[in-house]
Amino acid sequence: MTSEQIMEVSLKHFAKNGYEGASLAQIAEDVGIKKQSIYTHFKGKDDLFLQLLRDASENEIRFVTNFIEFNKTRPVKEFLYDFLLQCIDRYKKNDSNKFWIRTAFFPPNHLNDIVMKNVNEYLDKVQELLISIIKKAMDEGELGSKISDKRAAAAFLGILDGILVEMVYGGVERLQKRLTASWSVYWYALSNQ
Repeated sequence: MTSEQIMEVSLKHFAKNGYEGASLAQIAEDVGIKKQSIYTHFKGKDDLFLQLLRDASENEIRFVTNFIEFNKTRPVKEFLYDFLLQCIDRYKKNDSNKFWIRTAFFPPNHLNDIVMKNVNEYLDKVQELLISIIKKAMDEGELGSKISDKRAAAAFLGILDGILVEMVYGGVERLQKRLTASWSVYWYALSNQ
């Protein structure tokens, strides 16, 4: 039994039930240990949760940087739209991503400042990376330049926020409507300046 096993099981519990709904006793039972054994590896529930948060944040930044690295030569329209599709797919299939999004929406009250610091650092990093992609597309004439690269990246994150809301609350049909409408208006504004 290792801390990795505890973290793997805990991630599923926190992703599904949130901080308040995750029980160390249930986690220990699912791992096949006594609850007290968790304290050999973690100081408590907060310590375990915050380690998962750090890992999830690193995973999300790694996803974005890898996506950019492998897709940076694609036309910006394909790049941006596929990024949104990949975010949807990750939410469906990846417990770390589900945990990350759930935690960003529903941080535990007593850990709110720590969670939001991580979330805001992530958003700032993503926006910085997107600005470089959008600026390159503008420099190469793929996009107009009446809207600044910073505003275009911030608006794109607004679309991503709307999609995340529908992933958490809305369901597939509402998600598809939000994606289709938001994307078409965004791309029209960006490409017809």
